[in-house]
Amino acid sequence: MHSSHTTMTSQKDLVFDPQLIRRFDINGPRYTSYPTADRFVEAFDARALRDWLAKRGVGGVSRPLSLYFHIPFCNTICYYCACNKIITKDHGRSAKYLKYLDKEIELQSEALGGSRQVTQLHLGGGTPTFLSHEEMRQLMDSVRSRFQLMPNGEYSIEVDPRKVDFDTVELLADLGFNRMSVGVQDFNPEVQAAVNRIQSIEETKLVMDAARATGFKSISMDLIYGLPKQNVISFNRTLEEVLALSPDRISLYSYAHLPGLFKPQRRIVSEQLPSADTKLQILQLAIRRLTDEGYVYIGMDHFAKPDDELTVAQRQGRLHRNFQGYSTQAECDLLAFGVSAIGKIGPVYSQNVKTLDEYYDILDRDELPVLRGIELTADDLLRRAIIQALMCHFELSIESIEIAHLIKFREYFADELEDLRAMEEAGLLKVSDEWISVLPPGRLLVRGIAMVFDRYLRADRERARYSRVI
Repeated sequence: MHSSHTTMTSQKDLVFDPQLIRRFDINGPRYTSYPTADRFVEAFDARALRDWLAKRGVGGVSRPLSLYFHIPFCNTICYYCACNKIITKDHGRSAKYLKYLDKEIELQSEALGGSRQVTQLHLGGGTPTFLSHEEMRQLMDSVRSRFQLMPNGEYSIEVDPRKVDFDTVELLADLGFNRMSVGVQDFNPEVQAAVNRIQSIEETKLVMDAARATGFKSISMDLIYGLPKQNVISFNRTLEEVLALSPDRISLYSYAHLPGLFKPQRRIVSEQLPSADTKLQILQLAIRRLTDEGYVYIGMDHFAKPDDELTVAQRQGRLHRNFQGYSTQAECDLLAFGVSAIGKIGPVYSQNVKTLDEYYDILDRDELPVLRGIELTADDLLRRAIIQALMCHFELSIESIEIAHLIKFREYFADELEDLRAMEEAGLLKVSDEWISVLPPGRLLVRGIAMVFDRYLRADRERARYSRVI
């Protein structure tokens, strides 16, 4: 099969250079938003969100909607997990939560100006499939009674194969879901025991077969490298099993061990974690195996088959990035529901309170359960556009940024361009008069390149410059 040359990332376009990775791999944000959530402020409150919801219809043109629902419940705890979740087997708790979720949907939709057309919906968690069939129906009825779910939209749900049978998958398809993300992490029994997530290949295959049989358009699989007891040989076997199951997309996340921040991680024995070198070798192996098999590196942690809509969108220059990761939906307004959920309307972000008690108390007062948010400045919007372009397309048209934001790029970003020089000399990127292009060796390090344009990090660094010991 021959294909014409395009700017798409072909397999040869991804270069794995361990020395460069060791040199430039720093901890940093994943940029599902800019500014990142840790920059949101509590001065942005429920009233501010209400104002922006109402403004949405002004002028007659409103963007399509994306809806996100956070379902925080899980039956059991996976030790690596850093999500906002509640471990329980009690469906009384989810029944109560859904009642309040319905109230929040009602309050947001009452405040909302503009069209009710939804082109994207995502259920995340926690474990959305914790909900019983009846609860799932109830939630979707609640959504459909206030919004119009458009045909051909992306309607996705995160699934835990250990808790789902054919009937559940069939129900999800009936309710309109057409994309599924399946948690796996690793198929090795020792690794599974070390993170308290025992899940057989058979269970996983059953769910994927059911999804294909009931018309799901895309199945994504989540893997994590850097978990306890993982090594190159064991992960190679997991990759063989994964490739045999042939998901449409694969997310390969790096495990960040932060037991100080995330309590469940305290149950992980740190001596069992692979060394930094082993972790790099696992990543290198995974990239090689996936790309040899024909998967295309989309960016960050994501791989997709050549005919998957993400790959096609990237090839055509219309890939986006939001709180659900990479997406083919152009700029949507994102309404978010449930504890800790983050939404985006026009130039603002808002995040809900994080505990059930606060969430229930505030909704009992008929208020939106907003914890914090931010209204973006012209500078934020400019930098968001740059970070989005780098993360999604590995390249940035300087002229298009100048025209859209009315700036002289080289003057405005003189310091940033200076900071990019070391990366340019190392071969991670190329800066010309018209473009900033991330080169193949820089693609795995695109977060570090994007961080150069993060004004908040720059301010932190300038403040911290004198206190750094090393």
